[in-house]
Amino acid sequence: MLTRYIPFTALETAFAPQFRLGSFQDTLSKWLDETTTGRPWTPPVDILEMENALILKADLPDVDMKDIHVELENGTLTLRGQRKFESEKKEKGDHRIERSYGSFTRYFSMPDTVDAEKISAEYKNGVLTVTLPKKEIAKPRTVKIELKN
Repeated sequence: MLTRYIPFTALETAFAPQFRLGSFQDTLSKWLDETTTGRPWTPPVDILEMENALILKADLPDVDMKDIHVELENGTLTLRGQRKFESEKKEKGDHRIERSYGSFTRYFSMPDTVDAEKISAEYKNGVLTVTLPKKEIAKPRTVKIELKN
């Protein structure tokens, strides 16, 4: 018989009935994030394999194109950039900042089948698309084989 271990269960039962484990963990995570020097930001990335290329798409909303750097060195693709925080002055009310800002770096190991000389990148509507064409030898091909009697 297996018993699932859930951390903080003792804390949940020790406090008022309206206390919920999920909200405690959320509060704890936010507190830890806010006490560090800055909230780390890692943009989400999708990698798709097509017949002739690998396509990498990174969501980089509110990042200026001049702040994005794409490099390939020793078989490692590096995406580097920065989303700058622009403070808004408001006379009344509170505002809330949930999106992360600052520098980011993502590394991706490239397979030997990528043709490094033909890599291209495009930035449109907050999405960085890096196209990594495959070498001719890596592309799927059909070879007809004769059957002999």
